[in-house]
Amino acid sequence: MGKTRDLFKKIRDTRGTFHAKMGSIKDRNGMDLTEAEDIKKRWQEYTEKLYKKDLHDPDNHDGVITDLEPDILECEVKWALESITTNKASGGDGIPVELFQILKDDAVKVLHSICQQIWKTQQWPEDWKRSVFIPIPKKGNAKECSNYCTIALISHASKVMLKILQARLKQYVNRELPDVQAGFRKGRGTRDQIANIHWIMEKAREFQKNIYFCFIDYAKAFDCVDHNQLWKILKEMGIPDHLICLLRNLYAGQEATVRTGHGTTDWFQIGKGVHQGCILSPCLFNLYAEYIMRNSGLEEIQAGIKIAGRNINNLRYADDTTLLAESEEELNRLLIKVKVESEKVGLKLNIQKTKIMASGPITSWEIDGETVETVSDFNFGGSKITADGDCSHEIKRRLLLGRKVMTTLDSIFKSRDITLPTKVHLVKAMVFPVVMYGCESWTVKKAERRRIDAFELWCWRRLLRVPWTARRSNQSILKEISPGNSLEEMMLKLKLQYFGHLM
Repeated sequence: MGKTRDLFKKIRDTRGTFHAKMGSIKDRNGMDLTEAEDIKKRWQEYTEKLYKKDLHDPDNHDGVITDLEPDILECEVKWALESITTNKASGGDGIPVELFQILKDDAVKVLHSICQQIWKTQQWPEDWKRSVFIPIPKKGNAKECSNYCTIALISHASKVMLKILQARLKQYVNRELPDVQAGFRKGRGTRDQIANIHWIMEKAREFQKNIYFCFIDYAKAFDCVDHNQLWKILKEMGIPDHLICLLRNLYAGQEATVRTGHGTTDWFQIGKGVHQGCILSPCLFNLYAEYIMRNSGLEEIQAGIKIAGRNINNLRYADDTTLLAESEEELNRLLIKVKVESEKVGLKLNIQKTKIMASGPITSWEIDGETVETVSDFNFGGSKITADGDCSHEIKRRLLLGRKVMTTLDSIFKSRDITLPTKVHLVKAMVFPVVMYGCESWTVKKAERRRIDAFELWCWRRLLRVPWTARRSNQSILKEISPGNSLEEMMLKLKLQYFGHLM
C-alpha cells in the first residue's frame, strides 16, 4: 500500500498538477488585502461570522443524563482505532493516529479509560472540542472568502470516541432515513442517484410523459445547521437522551482557528454548523435534512413521478436535493414547500445555483425576486444529465476527459525507466476510471461503442508512440500491449456488478 501511495505521489509531482493556493484576499468591502496580519484577521472575521450563534436562540442545556446507554467495550475502542484512516493531517494537538496504532494494546487501554469517562460524565476534554479549519478553494474568485469551504482538522484521539458514537447512532439513522437519501450511507453512492435519474427519464420517455427537475443548492448548508434545532430533531427521531447529551456537550463551547498561508488565527467560538471533516457530521446533517423533507409533506403529497405504484418526488445525496414532478405547477409547489421548511431551521436556498431542467415546455420562474435558471443539461453527481435523457452526451464528455488525463500523463509515458506493463496498469488505474464513471446506467448504442473502442486504441497508440500514419494494424497494437479486458468489457463488468448490487 505504501509503495502504491508513493507511486501516485510521484506521478502527481511529475504531472505538476495545479493546486490553488491562498494568496491575497478581499475584505468585506471588496478591497484587496496583501499583508499577512490583515489576511489572518479577515479569515477570522469571516469564519467567526459564518459560525456565529443566533443571539435570540439560547441553548437551554439539560445537564447530565443518568439513564446511560451500555458501557463502551475495549473491543469497540480497538475497532475504532484500527478503522481510522492513516496518512491524514493531525488536529490541533499534532498527534498522528499512527502513534496510537503503533502502541496497540497500551493505547487501547488508555483510550478506553478516557472514552468511558466521557461516556459516564458526558464531558469532553477541551482539546477534543477544538478544530483547525483549512480553507479549500471552490469555483469562483479565489479572493472571496465565501468561495472557500472550510475542512475541519480534529484530534485523532477524539476520532476514536466519535467512531464509537457514530456506530451507536447508526441503527437509529438507518431506521429514520428513506432509500431516496444516498449520501454517506453504506452500499449507496452517487452512482445510485445517477442511475435513478437515467431510469426515471427512460420510463417517462417510454410512457410519453414530461418530466420536470429542480436541482436545489443550499447556501453553506453544513455551516448553517442550528444546534438547538438539531437537538430537537434528534429527540423527535427517537435518538436516546444519553447520546444527544454527549453530542450537545461536544458542540457546547467549541473553538476553532483558521490555518492560512500566513499562520493561524486566534481561537474563536463556534455557535452553529456541523463541521465538514468531522466523522459525525454526515449522519447528523442527513437527519436534519430528513426533518425538512418530512415537514414539507413530500411523502403525503401526490406530486411526483409514479413508477410501479410508488410516487417519487425527491432524490437526495446529503445536501444535494433533486425534486421531480410531471408538471411545472407540481414542481413549483414542491420547491416552495421545501424552501419554507428549510428556512424554518436556518437553511437558505442559493437561488443562483438552483437549476430547473424540463423535458417539456416551461416558463420563467422567480423566487424572492430572483430568476431560477432553466437549463438543458446539468452536472449531477459528476455526471452530465440532459433534458432529452440521451446518454451519448455524457459518453462523449467522459471520453474527452479521458483524453485530457492521458495527455497530462505524456511525460510519464515517454519515460524509458518505466516498463510497458506498468504504463498499461497506469492507464487502467488513472485514465479508464475517469471514462467509466457512471457507466453502470448508460445505454450504449453502436455509435458509442465505436467511439469507446477508438478511444482505447488511441490510448494504446499514444502509449507506444505509434502515430496513425505508421500503418500498424489495431491487432498488432493490442498484441504488443496485451491489455487483457478491453475498456468496453470493463464497462460491462461494472454493469453486471451493479446489477448484483441492486439485487
